[in-house]
Amino acid sequence: MNELPAVNGFIGESAAFRAMLAILARIARYDTTVLITGETGSGKEMAARAIHYQGQRQDRPFIPVNCGALPDHLVENELFGHARGAYTDARESQIGLIAQAEGGTLFLDEVDALTAKAQVSLLRFLQDGQYRRLGSSRTEKADVRIVAACNSDLLESVGQGQFRADLYYRLAAMDLHVPPLRRREHDPVLLARHFIAEAAHQYQRTVQELHPDTVHWLLTYAWPGNVRELQNRIQREFLLCDGPDILVRDLAPDSDRRCQPDRRLGCPTTLNFNEAKQQVLNAFERSQLQRLLAETGGNVSSAARLAGKERRALGKLLKKHGIEPDHFRRS
Repeated sequence: MNELPAVNGFIGESAAFRAMLAILARIARYDTTVLITGETGSGKEMAARAIHYQGQRQDRPFIPVNCGALPDHLVENELFGHARGAYTDARESQIGLIAQAEGGTLFLDEVDALTAKAQVSLLRFLQDGQYRRLGSSRTEKADVRIVAACNSDLLESVGQGQFRADLYYRLAAMDLHVPPLRRREHDPVLLARHFIAEAAHQYQRTVQELHPDTVHWLLTYAWPGNVRELQNRIQREFLLCDGPDILVRDLAPDSDRRCQPDRRLGCPTTLNFNEAKQQVLNAFERSQLQRLLAETGGNVSSAARLAGKERRALGKLLKKHGIEPDHFRRS
């Protein structure tokens, strides 16, 4: 198995992937704010790192922060730091993430999770590069590039009054969309082989090939969790596989199936023609339903329209395959 060389940490050859890389390379040349959009697990932080390490600031720090993981009352403290005595437990002064990223890049993931107050503070910093530590009267200046990311539609949040329009336009001076895995043609197979090679090296096991049925599954599954889901699933199947090929039959991520044929129900070698045909049809139905729900964000009515079916008929198929639309709804 020949491992595909990584481009800026990314693996892929699809048209959508190459187009994204070309835009990324151009964005990296210009020292301005960037807004990266894309679904969960699609590689937004990797894109941010690629922008940083291809740009003028590559020799300076890259500081990532997940805005959604910061408690409301600590956002400004984390970003700007605090002076000694700013609050009860502030026995020593502390610099914030902006100061830590001096000369480099501050990556704000889930930027849509910032509170209204934090949005105002970030906007003020973006306007003139100046800020104050909590409890300090001294204005400080920082030379930092801001790269932000979110998996929601920020313009929709602006329209709903949940995100400031002026901050949105500041962040989106340049924008980059990371395509979902289902739009990346044969890339799931390339990525799967890359992750197998990584796991084989990490766990000192022999590299295994992908069974043809697994290749078909990789190319037809909707991948709601994108590259992260693919990596976790392939590593799991690789570590549990006792046979010569990695065979993924059950499309449910929490399946406890194994790759060894005699441990699997419904192995092709034990099925007659009609049973094998029905198994393939079931796999096709399930993968198409997952794709439709992933594309429509779990909206059953929209999925039914895309499929050209009545909503009730599509609902029966979802029930038949045990697929929950809620799992595909975007936060």
